[in-house]
Amino acid sequence: MTLPTTTKSIAALSPGSVDDADAFVELELPVGDIGPRDLVVQVKAVSVNPVDVKQRRGFAPQDGPKVLGYDAAGTVVAIGADVDLFAVGDDVFYAGSIGRPGTNTELHVVDERVVGRKPVSLSYGDAAALPLTSITAWEALFTEMRLTTESTGTLLVMGGAGGVGSVMIQLARALTGVTVIATASRTESITWAGELGAHHVIDHHNLAAEAKAVAPQGINYIFSPFSAGNVEIYADIMAVRGTVVAIDEPAGLDILPLKSKSQSWQWELMFTVPLHMPDSTSQHELLNRVADLVDRGIVRTTVNKRFSPIDAVSLREAHRAVESGAMVGKVIVEAG
Repeated sequence: MTLPTTTKSIAALSPGSVDDADAFVELELPVGDIGPRDLVVQVKAVSVNPVDVKQRRGFAPQDGPKVLGYDAAGTVVAIGADVDLFAVGDDVFYAGSIGRPGTNTELHVVDERVVGRKPVSLSYGDAAALPLTSITAWEALFTEMRLTTESTGTLLVMGGAGGVGSVMIQLARALTGVTVIATASRTESITWAGELGAHHVIDHHNLAAEAKAVAPQGINYIFSPFSAGNVEIYADIMAVRGTVVAIDEPAGLDILPLKSKSQSWQWELMFTVPLHMPDSTSQHELLNRVADLVDRGIVRTTVNKRFSPIDAVSLREAHRAVESGAMVGKVIVEAG
């Protein structure tokens, strides 16, 4: 195909509320420069993550129009001069980089080193739900926590029915020997976390008592997307030299309560690799591993809500669903 110079995109013109008229506007924007390791992907489906909401609310006005979207599945339609991992016609899935325009666009430019092959067993929509959450869960488990197939002990997954938690439960069950404890409180989320493989599902509203009941020797690893107000509880329920891996950044966070038992606190940011390790192919490799696990029936998609087509109306409703705080699994938006 002859590559056009512009593409239809959905962008926010200025930061603000999901209800603002200029929060989701359809524009013709430049496709952008194609670097030597870049792919041009015809986007068939995207998903919406909390990072999309955070970016929409708080980007610098001078950076508008802001194209969001940090998950996609689609087909490669053009490649840069030095691309060697993919070819035109390949189906791919990826989360991209927060340092480049997002995936809410018909044609998207992305570095091949953060792209994986799309699972052949999944539709584009079902595949688009997985990249950002899979990268986050994988890096938290195997880079930050340093778990292996031989690892035992206990893992507490806070927000077990959320996007990352839904993948983390599956990966921990498939690739480690740890006992997986997930938090959930509503009937739907409790059932969801249990079906994904959590050994125990406990209520985060009664976290200390219920965690101690199922792990009286202390929890070894905690995944924390909701850290505000929980540090003292984590210190209490964790074993000596236990580890917390967090993905949020609450203001004024004080981790001093962890010192007494020599516990550690680490952060996971899945954009660290594309922003600071551009030559790394680690995310390409892990997404291919996830695709293999999906095609073998070991990991399943986490889609629980769908919108179509990829336009301003659908994306606004998808953002609204994520902002509700009541989402179980992931919300995706598919091309019509």
